[in-house]
Amino acid sequence: MQQNAAPLPATTGLLSTTDAEPVTRFGLNGPLPAYDKRITPARGDLADIGLAGKIFASSYVAAVPHHCVMASAMLHKTASQTAEAVSQLRLGDGFAVLEMAGGWCWGYCLDDGYCGYVELSALARGTVAATHSVSARATLIFSEPDFKAPVVMRPAMGSQLSIAGEEGAFSKCEHGYLPSHHLAAIGTAGEDIATIAETLIDAPYLWGGRGGDGLDCSGLVQLVLMLKGVTSPRDSDQQEAALGKALEEDAPLQRNDLVFFPHHVGIMLDGEHIIHANSTAMCVSVDRLEDVVARPYTGGDNRPITARKRLTWA
Repeated sequence: MQQNAAPLPATTGLLSTTDAEPVTRFGLNGPLPAYDKRITPARGDLADIGLAGKIFASSYVAAVPHHCVMASAMLHKTASQTAEAVSQLRLGDGFAVLEMAGGWCWGYCLDDGYCGYVELSALARGTVAATHSVSARATLIFSEPDFKAPVVMRPAMGSQLSIAGEEGAFSKCEHGYLPSHHLAAIGTAGEDIATIAETLIDAPYLWGGRGGDGLDCSGLVQLVLMLKGVTSPRDSDQQEAALGKALEEDAPLQRNDLVFFPHHVGIMLDGEHIIHANSTAMCVSVDRLEDVVARPYTGGDNRPITARKRLTWA
């Protein structure tokens, strides 16, 4: 099966492939390989040009890098504000755009490859050469280096910024000025991931969220790892497969270990207590691990542990 990959006309709403390496025809032989749709930028009508010859689509386009210019923007399953959220862009996060149509963009997050739709108004072309991330649960960006100045926006923990210099107690970024002590150089925040997670106790549970203003279980793990300079997959099953070293069943748990359940994950604070974003408390909470296991779970009387992983660099 062959697929023509000529550049698409601008009137289609698809992004041009003219910046990609010139390719005129692609071959596709045999059945399609199994792939994770969450992190594979392909639809029946459109796919990233890097998938040409691997996954069939009617058209292939080269992604155009953008970044989030709002305090946050939710990533949705479809191009609608009422559609289910699947993840979140924080200020400065990169997003590869494959299609623009009707005020929405379809593409994938540059840090973890997660696919979805985000409103065009939340993005600007290009990426941020981030030097710092917001290490406080949230901060304020002011129009001037003065706490009495008008507030420009309220970015949450994990937001990525390029700092141009300091004026007194404030750091300057492209959006204005924010308190320097709310920032950490990329990859240097906190003593360990459990310590960072503890600063988020009582932060609201938000399905798809991954910032200090609201986050889900895997969003919490991904966020604290990012602040330590470690790239992590987005969802808990992906994290279970990719992160850490599996522990023996009789090995005692310790601080910073990850414990996985079906569709859930948390971080151990010690041998008995786990910190996790959960819908039971509707926030980030600390619970006894045995109590989390005892909670009712679909198809059984408790919530089984599927893996216990150790992060030696946490």
